[in-house]
Amino acid sequence: MSSVPTLLVRSLEIPEVKLITPQRLHDSRGFFSETYNRQRLAELGVDADFVQDNHSFSSSKGVVRGLHFQIAPYEQAKLVRVMRGAIFDVALDLRGGSPTYGRHVSAILSADNWAQLWIPVGFAHGFCTLEANVEVLYKTTAYYSPECTHGIRWDDPELGIAWPVEPQDAILSHADRHYSCLAELKAASP
Repeated sequence: MSSVPTLLVRSLEIPEVKLITPQRLHDSRGFFSETYNRQRLAELGVDADFVQDNHSFSSSKGVVRGLHFQIAPYEQAKLVRVMRGAIFDVALDLRGGSPTYGRHVSAILSADNWAQLWIPVGFAHGFCTLEANVEVLYKTTAYYSPECTHGIRWDDPELGIAWPVEPQDAILSHADRHYSCLAELKAASP
């Protein structure tokens, strides 16, 4: 394994959100993959100072986490990847004045496809597990702050997100069950 793995970076329909797929170099022992290289990602348009890594485990298919975001002074950009299993991952644009405000993009991230999702500051993030025993790792550019953490109702019909789980079958935290819809959040903003 003497060569340096490459990174494939593709912008999604909201171009600031990027799907990043690190190359895996295989040999008889298995594989090697450089999953994060700050300099190489910056050259490809993803420039971030990460301060925290988070690891979540979901034991069941249909677990929905999100849609979460943090406000100033702890807004977070995230780089999300899956170590085991697969997720339907969503980024929702909440940037004031953005031409894509209220729109979302989604991608399937899995241990098999090795893809990562870059979600910049100004986006809410959520995902749904597509199978049992899913492990998700993500880097953030700001520390977790309970006072700055907010969310939007995952199944808000105005968002038009085609979640791969029926609302009655989704497994949610208490907080995720009780977030407001985007229109209510926008109306409450100063």
